[in-house]
Amino acid sequence: MRNKEIAQIFNNIADLLEINDENPFRIRAYRRGAFSLETLSCNLDTLVKEGRLTEITGIGQDLSDKITEYYISGEIKYYKDIIQKVPQDLIVMMKIPGIGPKTVKMLYQKLNISSIAKLEEMAKAGKLQSLPGLKEKTEQNIIKGIEFFKKGSEKIPIGEALPLAEEIMAELKKIEGVNNISCAGSLRRMKETVGDIDILVASGVPDKVMKAFGRLTVVKKIIAQGPTKASVVTKNNIQVDLRVVNSDFFGAALQYFTGSKNHNVHLRALSQRKGLKVNEYGVFQEKTGKKISGGIEQDVYKVLGMDWIPPEIREDSGEIDAAVNGKLPNLIEVKDIKGDLHIHSNWSDGVHALDEIIDIAHKRGYKYIAITDHSKSLGIAGGLDESKVLEQIKKIKKIERKYKNFHILCGIEADIQTDGTLDLDKKVLEKLDIVLGAIHVGLKQDKEKITARIVCAIETGLVDIIAHPTGRLMGSRSGYEINWDRLFEVAKKYKTALEINSHYLRLDLTDINVRRAKEEGVLISINTDTHFQDQFNMIKYGVSVAKRGWLGKNDVINAWPYHKLVKFLKSRKDRLAVL
Repeated sequence: MRNKEIAQIFNNIADLLEINDENPFRIRAYRRGAFSLETLSCNLDTLVKEGRLTEITGIGQDLSDKITEYYISGEIKYYKDIIQKVPQDLIVMMKIPGIGPKTVKMLYQKLNISSIAKLEEMAKAGKLQSLPGLKEKTEQNIIKGIEFFKKGSEKIPIGEALPLAEEIMAELKKIEGVNNISCAGSLRRMKETVGDIDILVASGVPDKVMKAFGRLTVVKKIIAQGPTKASVVTKNNIQVDLRVVNSDFFGAALQYFTGSKNHNVHLRALSQRKGLKVNEYGVFQEKTGKKISGGIEQDVYKVLGMDWIPPEIREDSGEIDAAVNGKLPNLIEVKDIKGDLHIHSNWSDGVHALDEIIDIAHKRGYKYIAITDHSKSLGIAGGLDESKVLEQIKKIKKIERKYKNFHILCGIEADIQTDGTLDLDKKVLEKLDIVLGAIHVGLKQDKEKITARIVCAIETGLVDIIAHPTGRLMGSRSGYEINWDRLFEVAKKYKTALEINSHYLRLDLTDINVRRAKEEGVLISINTDTHFQDQFNMIKYGVSVAKRGWLGKNDVINAWPYHKLVKFLKSRKDRLAVL
């Protein structure tokens, strides 16, 4: 896809500009433009043809002209010119652990190192130590970094990274002298996948923390270890980076190492306009060098005249301006979820009996749930036919009578067939409290056919929620393409909610489409698609996607009180008659 190609070029330009110590505002412009293109949910070709590129967030006239140039000629002259001046391998070198733009620039200018192969050769020959600040230990760390880079490291799903980080932090918390601890980087921002795990510790005994970190049972290999920094590879081949700082600047360090890079660049630009300097050691008056903040992260934002910004939305996508103007959204939290509307029992492919899974949900403190086993077309999952659906309704109503102030909605995950129809009789579907529509077959149909199927299902008026809307499974299936303009239009018209499926290998919708859904006035439901009890815990991943999409609890139908949800579902059915 061309937007991905151009986004990569913009990122490469930003890297080259950074190596050359160019204007940080210009670097930020290219990074932000690349991010917008990577996450674009509409057709770039159409925007180019209609001259509407500047409607994309982060794309001004200069970048718009470069995108158009790429469409016309297949290249961007500016990029071609600057890349001829600096070897492209320098960009790749920056991906080696412990090597940043300044080091790359020094290696290139002082020793003419322009490739990983040459860097490795000279490091092993001990020839890097001639450079200022590069001692034997640093040289060895570079060699280890190259070895790790060569092995390659795929992105790690959040559902694998977060439990590992929590396990490590729980062990480090036991060390006497550890005053504070937090994950940082993309993991703290709760991105759906991360490159590695960053952990920040506040302690006055860093040597003690470093030794304990290296001895953790999860550690397979120590890549690098210094007095306050260390990198290890765990037994499941995930890199974990630890940094220990003084409590006096833990807050500033946490803010800095959480990122994102674009967020931090924008924050520094704002501080400069106020005569301040922000870095990982604190906030300082630029003229006097006096430190005015640093121990607590919230204070870093406060002294800059803004509200504290939740980590999930620190992507330089409008959050800084909103924080300055007191207009940050009140983001949804896990505690706001009143019930789960996508749960399977052993009536189809779930593990637990109906009464058992209901009781597990009740003990979690939910006010209501929906049982939504598969429908008959999904034979492999033991889907229910019409008679089984009616039988289950009776069973659920009987179980519900055992509980006080806990409601069980009778539902189904109905299959949207290749022609867009649902696989259960309309009269049976109308007897249910809630209907989820989902695609499980015909996943390779083109965008227009897939979109038409989902639209057709919504237009029946019978579908309350579209489950896992793109069908993706990270690491094994990218999901089908959808015409989002059309889907949002129809979902809004029929008041059909779109699901954020909380399973960490789905997280479908993505945060980008969640935010756009909110802007288009489309409601969201956050569910776990639970098949066994541990999967209820995945709700936190779905909520993190919602937060990254700037959702509040009013945007999510299963964060509503039961009476409001039921009124909404009934109003959908009543509204059918006039559509």
